[in-house]
Amino acid sequence: MKLHCSNIRFLSLWKLFIALVLVGHLLRPSESRAAEVASFPAVKDLPVQSAMPDPLAAGDGKPITPAQWPARRAEMKRIIEHYGLGHAPPPPGDVKGKDVETSLLADGKVSYRRVRISFGPEEKLGFDLSIFLPAEATGIKGPFPTIVMPMFSAIDRQDVVAHPNKRANSPESVAGKYAPVLARGYAVATLFYQDCGADNRDYRQSGFFPAYPDHDWADLAAWAWGMSRCVDFLEKQSFADPSKFIAAGHSRLGKATLVAGAFDERFALVAPAGSGCGGTGAYRFNGKGRGGKEGLEDVVKNFPQWVIPRVAEFSGQVEKLPFDQHWLISLVAPRCFIAADGLSDNATSVNALVQSYQAAKPVYDLLGVPDHLGLHFRPGGHQFAPEDWTAILDFADQRLRGMEVKRRFDELPAPEPGN
Repeated sequence: MKLHCSNIRFLSLWKLFIALVLVGHLLRPSESRAAEVASFPAVKDLPVQSAMPDPLAAGDGKPITPAQWPARRAEMKRIIEHYGLGHAPPPPGDVKGKDVETSLLADGKVSYRRVRISFGPEEKLGFDLSIFLPAEATGIKGPFPTIVMPMFSAIDRQDVVAHPNKRANSPESVAGKYAPVLARGYAVATLFYQDCGADNRDYRQSGFFPAYPDHDWADLAAWAWGMSRCVDFLEKQSFADPSKFIAAGHSRLGKATLVAGAFDERFALVAPAGSGCGGTGAYRFNGKGRGGKEGLEDVVKNFPQWVIPRVAEFSGQVEKLPFDQHWLISLVAPRCFIAADGLSDNATSVNALVQSYQAAKPVYDLLGVPDHLGLHFRPGGHQFAPEDWTAILDFADQRLRGMEVKRRFDELPAPEPGN
């Protein structure tokens, strides 16, 4: 495989960066972070890279081998954190859960648990985790592959009315919505995303942020961090197969799903749907003059809470980004990844996802797992459609459960007009 290396200009930068990492343990955390920040060029000093930055070219511009992938992966994560997502806190390591409610739903076919999980400084952080399992009466035996899914609406509870950002669903309605998923032998664990951080410009006053004032993260990282805290709890539960956790989410929660899967290797499958710009769609192929639909400039103008302020510095000069969204897809490798999008989704660009898919594919090829990368397009617009679920579960059955599924996940759609 021939590799194209475009990062040779960063040789001295990354030598400095590696040196700082090696001595970082000698510094206090705040000093180490300041030294790391100082090692990165300012946005104005970054070179233009019209092509998608190569995930297989190390910081010194040389092509990597499979054995070097873990080190390259760590390097890519640092770049993404610095220029795009910010730095989330380390895992708190003290996640606890207390059952608040248990019941049987759907005529006894669904077992429901609502668990209050708590963690963090003085165990003051936490949220409700709603768990839906195939009940004993179905005859479906666990442990189950378990889908961790942030939701736009909370499960019905007493404090919903007091929270202006919460829309409530009943456990019964959610059980009905995911009945086809549960019937296929999967468990679903949901959380209300704004329990992690409010989806507005005052986000730093909400959710996890006040507990970690020295961290420069934003909402996408916080929502993803919340998904990881779910796994902290779930991996200790007998019903969950710890080797088969699946991250799934739609739209802006698809973006968070991508971040969770890129940074938390416990997710065996990562499945964002309709995630668009800032998700699976490459910044370089989204926005005015780059293929249409929502672009980086739209994200930082309308939803600045999703990413750190530094992203706004790339407005009008997206080609200076030292990474693009294919890097997050690449970070999932060698685990499994599938993206699902609608062909007429007004919030996502088909071509932007295709470009990310094609630019990430060499990583999966290098690691010998080309069939761990998939995508699926369907007719229709911006929704998490039943066909999306079918494709994701078929992919999971095929790749995680070793079941025979006669379908392909590498079929590209016809090019969009103008591409």
